[in-house]
Amino acid sequence: MSLKDPEVLKADSEGNHFIYNEWHLSEFTRRHHDNGRCSYIPYNLNEGPWLYRENYAHKPDIAFVGVTAMSRHGFFNFGSIEKNKAICDAAQLVVLEVNPSMPWLMGGFDECIHISQADYIVENDKYRVHESYPSVPSDVDLAIARLVADLIEDQSTIQLGIGGLPDEVGRLLIKRGARDLGVHTEMFTESMMEMFEAGVITNQKKTLNPGKAVCNFAVGSRRLYDFVDHNEMIAAFSVDYTNNPAIIARNAKQVSVNSALAVDLRGQVSSESNGNRHISGTGGQLDFTRGALMSPGGKSIICLPSTYQDKKGNVISRIVANHPLGTVVTVPRTDVSNIATEFGVVNLKGKTVWERAIALIEISHPDFREDLMKQARQFNIIPKGVYRL
Repeated sequence: MSLKDPEVLKADSEGNHFIYNEWHLSEFTRRHHDNGRCSYIPYNLNEGPWLYRENYAHKPDIAFVGVTAMSRHGFFNFGSIEKNKAICDAAQLVVLEVNPSMPWLMGGFDECIHISQADYIVENDKYRVHESYPSVPSDVDLAIARLVADLIEDQSTIQLGIGGLPDEVGRLLIKRGARDLGVHTEMFTESMMEMFEAGVITNQKKTLNPGKAVCNFAVGSRRLYDFVDHNEMIAAFSVDYTNNPAIIARNAKQVSVNSALAVDLRGQVSSESNGNRHISGTGGQLDFTRGALMSPGGKSIICLPSTYQDKKGNVISRIVANHPLGTVVTVPRTDVSNIATEFGVVNLKGKTVWERAIALIEISHPDFREDLMKQARQFNIIPKGVYRL
């Protein structure tokens, strides 16, 4: 995912020379996708290394990958582990760009590459690793975060997504004095660092990799990068380990917290498109939803505000009878369990379609409940035989 506007797209705005593909759209590449200058590659994040090693993905002629400074043993660390080692293994030519500001994430496996495996080294002392800061949570985010934090028990192992809401969940766990939490996550976040410092995260009660916070990458402030750098409490793995649902499920009480754009009354979750407009990507949401559900005592929680405002100022419900034409379903209804809005949390597992619809209407914004109920009956989501007080 591009954390800044790709120079190749700025240089070739008409697409006369380059075809640009992305594994996960960002706020920058989304605009280029809208203009037909960027294409998305659908996949579950855990599949990344496998796609390269089994020759499903395009075989790279050149892998140009950012790394840390070299260790005295001749190794470079990828900093953001994901599928970088697999890309280098598949490429005909490997170029490593050394960035002294890149944090070294202890492993794990596939977190490093040796100098003997590189064809060229580029020394970058000009451009520092991108720093980002969580968005300030809204009042709605705070209300959802309170509901989510209440679902996370002591000794749970957690995965948090990106943004102000998941970070607020972490801070509420600190305020509550949660005990002996563990981490098995895709992204290591600012709030996880704060929970470490507060003694809320200890990793001592984990059933898999006890004593270690398992992650794949970190994105955040310089303070976060300095915290994770050579931190022996962290174990960074290739994404085919961190995001493998069968591996995730080996953590008892694994809790997955992620965000969505919309959910329909049947329970289908869309987190990456609004109609035909592509917003982001599947990422690891389905990986962790499935892994947490298979975990003994685990919980998958998908969060979304009940409404949003469009560009014209109209208030639109995020809980809908049917997704707009072209909308991508990220999490199938068969995998969905807990859905949280500012009006409550419902667990859809084991419920009939009409029970799901009624439960979701109850946590939708009050202004839309009557209309959603009418549509649910109109489309036979709630059958005629069902009586509702």
